[in-house]
Amino acid sequence: MKEKVNIAILGDGGWGTTLSIHLSKKGYSVTLWGAFKENVAYMNKNRVNKQFLPNIKIPEGIKITADLSQAVFNKQLIVLAVPSQYLRQVLKQLKSKEYPRQAIYLSVTKGIEKSSLKRMSEVFHSELGNLKFAVLSGPTIAYEVVKGVPTTAVIASHDLRVRKYLQGVFFTDKFRVYTNKDVIGVELGGSLKNIIAIACGAADGLGFGTNTKAAILSRGLAEISRLGAAMGANTKTFSGISGLGDLVTTCISLHSRNRFVGEEIGKGKTLKEVSSNMQMVAEGVPTAESAHALSLKYKVDMPIVKEVYNVLYKNKSAFKAFKDLMGRKEKEE
Repeated sequence: MKEKVNIAILGDGGWGTTLSIHLSKKGYSVTLWGAFKENVAYMNKNRVNKQFLPNIKIPEGIKITADLSQAVFNKQLIVLAVPSQYLRQVLKQLKSKEYPRQAIYLSVTKGIEKSSLKRMSEVFHSELGNLKFAVLSGPTIAYEVVKGVPTTAVIASHDLRVRKYLQGVFFTDKFRVYTNKDVIGVELGGSLKNIIAIACGAADGLGFGTNTKAAILSRGLAEISRLGAAMGANTKTFSGISGLGDLVTTCISLHSRNRFVGEEIGKGKTLKEVSSNMQMVAEGVPTAESAHALSLKYKVDMPIVKEVYNVLYKNKSAFKAFKDLMGRKEKEE
C-alpha cells in the first residue's frame, strides 16, 4: 500500500512539516508544498524549516516545492495544513489547475473562516465540491509529535472507509489515531479551544493561579459544548481527544501559540505588539471573532469567548475582562 500512496502536504508550517516527516518515516512518498519560495529554497538547501520547526532535520526523501501543480500531481492523499484564513485562497488556486479529483483530502487546520463563519470542511466543499474528505485534530503539539512523544489524535469523516483508511496511514506506536464520524464536533473542538487557551494565557500573564485556569477550562468547555450542540455536533465529542484533550494541551503547553498570545496580553501588551513579534499564526485570534459572531447567530451564551473577543478587538483590559466574568449574576452550573 505504501508504494501506491503518494502524499502531498500543502502548508510548510510546523504542523505540515511535522506530518511530512511522520509520513516519510512510515515509508510513504511525500511532497511538501510551501507558499513562500524563499522558505522553500532554504529548506531544500539546508533540510531544516528554520522558521517554523527549527533544529529538526527534514529527511532527504521528502520533496519540497513551491509549485502547487507539481505538489498535487499524481497524489492519492492531499493534506491541507494552511492557516484557516488562507485555505479558500489555496483551494481557488487548486481549482485553476489540474488537481486529482479521486484523491482523499484531509484537513489538519483548526479554525473558522471569518468572512463566511464556515468550518474548514464547509470551505473545502464550497470550493471543490463533494470529494472524499476528512479532518484530523487533537492534542498534537508539532514539536512533541516530531520528537516521538506519545500522542493521540482523531480522524473524522462521514465516510467510514475514508476514516478507517486514513487511520491506518497515520497510525504508529507513538501516534495513536482514533476515528469519529462527527466532523462538526471535531472541527469545532479543535477551533474553539484556541480561544479558551488565550483566556488561560491571560490568566497566566496576570499572575493568577491554578484555580483560575481550572475555572476557564471547565467553563470554556461548557461554552464549546453549547455552541456545538446548536450547530449540530454530538456533545460527547467534546469530552474526547479532539475536545477536552486538545483543550487541556493548548491551555497548559508552553509551546502553545494561543496561550502565549494571551499571556503577553495579560502582561499588558496589545494584540498588535504581540502579533508583530510572532512568525507563526495563532488561530485563536481570528477564531475569537468568528466564534463571537456564531454565538450571536445561534443565540448561545459564551461569556469567556465574548470577553476574549472584547480584549482582542475592543481594547478591553484583560483584568477588567476577568473582573466582569467573576461578577456575572449567580447561576446554577
